[in-house]
Amino acid sequence: MKDGSPHVTPTWVDIEDDNILINTALGRIKQTNISRDPRIALSIIDQDNQYEMVTIRGKVTEQITGDVAEKHIDKLARKYINQDKYPRRSKNEQRVILKIKPEKIFHMK
Repeated sequence: MKDGSPHVTPTWVDIEDDNILINTALGRIKQTNISRDPRIALSIIDQDNQYEMVTIRGKVTEQITGDVAEKHIDKLARKYINQDKYPRRSKNEQRVILKIKPEKIFHMK
């Protein structure tokens, strides 16, 4: 946020090597905040056991745009909602992958 407070939203995640990938659109609050300050925190909850969670703190090390980002949001749509194409794409939006390098990981059962 403009005042430096956290912006918290549910988001789809993907893992590539030792990095976590999330996908958003250029110019959205999430991407704008990351451009200003690359620090990020994620909280992932097990859908079958809501008392099991992982919290990850790290930094966005790269913002990836273009065709690879467009294909990535479709990959996430297949993973999370079983659809071949991401259905909520806005006209003229440009997708961006935020590549996160974890620095601290906390797991609780």
